[in-house]
Amino acid sequence: MEAEGLRILVDADACPVKEEIKQAARLTGVPVVMVSSYDHVLRESDNVRVVRVDPGKESADLYIVNHLRAGDLVITQDYGLAALVLAKRAYALSERGLVYDADNIELLLDRRHISAKVRRGGGRTKGPKKFTSEDRSAFSEKCLKLLHDLQEKA
Repeated sequence: MEAEGLRILVDADACPVKEEIKQAARLTGVPVVMVSSYDHVLRESDNVRVVRVDPGKESADLYIVNHLRAGDLVITQDYGLAALVLAKRAYALSERGLVYDADNIELLLDRRHISAKVRRGGGRTKGPKKFTSEDRSAFSEKCLKLLHDLQEKA
């Protein structure tokens, strides 16, 4: 049985900031659970546990939602997962350092829905911008600040 307290759960299949998350965990002492499909190879290390799930599209998301506790921090680029995380009174952070919250999640979900409608109608939409070193730095800074804030709350 895992101890209670703040954890970081990571939607890890396509996560470009795994090393930054591990560094934040080392600096703060917060345990990490990397959730990944069997298609990806991740290694456990101090304070980092790896959970492997079926390769289905939503398997990692479902595992995270089903094992999430109020107050946990989830790292994901998936707006749908972020909305579920917020509904469970937990925190969500994007890989680019965007803190998902009640003020922005509805707009993000609306944009995702509109883009999906355009694609279903045969249209094209832009994909995400190339991930940059500035994105990596923004993530690290925001993640550490958020973890420190959450630890102070506890």
